[in-house]
Amino acid sequence: MRQRIIGFDLARAYAIFGMFIVNFNFCFGSFQDKTPLGQFLNIFTGNSTAIFIICAGMGVSLLTNLFLEYSIQEKEKFKSIILKRSWFLFAVGLLLYNWWAGDILHFYGGYMHIAAFILFVPRRYFLIGAIIAIVVFHILLFIIPIWTSWDLNTFKYADFWTIKGFLRNTFYNGWNSIFPWIAYFLLGMWLGRINLQKPKIRQRIFFIGLLFFLLFEGLRKYALYKQFDRTVLDYIMYDYFPPYLPFMIITASFALIVITICIWLGDKFSESAIVKWLSDTGKMTLTNYVQHLTIGMLILQSLTGIKYTGFLQMKMPISPPYVLTFSIVYFILSIVFSTLWTKKFKKGPLELLMRKISG
Repeated sequence: MRQRIIGFDLARAYAIFGMFIVNFNFCFGSFQDKTPLGQFLNIFTGNSTAIFIICAGMGVSLLTNLFLEYSIQEKEKFKSIILKRSWFLFAVGLLLYNWWAGDILHFYGGYMHIAAFILFVPRRYFLIGAIIAIVVFHILLFIIPIWTSWDLNTFKYADFWTIKGFLRNTFYNGWNSIFPWIAYFLLGMWLGRINLQKPKIRQRIFFIGLLFFLLFEGLRKYALYKQFDRTVLDYIMYDYFPPYLPFMIITASFALIVITICIWLGDKFSESAIVKWLSDTGKMTLTNYVQHLTIGMLILQSLTGIKYTGFLQMKMPISPPYVLTFSIVYFILSIVFSTLWTKKFKKGPLELLMRKISG
């Protein structure tokens, strides 16, 4: 189990690094930069978030992976723990939303709340649930215009703090709304229930991910070459929002590739100091996520002289080299902090608080 956990935490460290790049670029850079490096930064859009959510689902499954041996009382205890953690994440996320409108934690709490009621079902139902979530989202596309309440210039959401707007944003057209993003969480729960320590199973998952990734990336290239109708082309090419089916398959398959590679690395280089440092960073994903959106944004604001707003940068974005350099340096500092912290504590500050509250 030790080796498996190392690889799991490596994947989470990769995810948080990608989120550093995406979020710093969103608030201070530009997604419209057409330089090679600008396009490279855009690769992390969606992929890192998908891995973050899938790893969250894996974590829930790994917490309860001996469920066949649990009594009814033990199952209720685990359900209570997961529910309390979901409420904690939901509350922290809503507080953070006032500072960072792209918050994922309150959605994460929503995924986990739903997961608490299906913790002990056979694993195939996780995949069925993931498919249903994607189908429901596509049905909703015909009922509610996807851009409802969005300001496309700043990406501000007009009525988030109303009941109607909050429900719409949470379940349908928020950045990481429950439909369809919970599909990643359920995929993670499914992965957490299979034995990825076995090389053959790991290889199978890797090649499944690689096959679907190449197929759908090939579809995108073909669609551009054949100059498909604009509506069809948008459906195939859109990244992150709206999260159409091609985007979800590409990001989910890429996540399978990265996670299986990370588990292999954790297995092969478990004694490496670098792997240990990255693993410590992955253990503190929640803390590192929150601190990069608070401390990190304030530092970048101070260095650039650009006021942080939490929304898309409209005036003088910083260059891609600046974004990448700052993200790398900040990630290194996060590794140092995580490594020093875990010498004394097993979990990060927010992780400890969440566990104290949830029991």
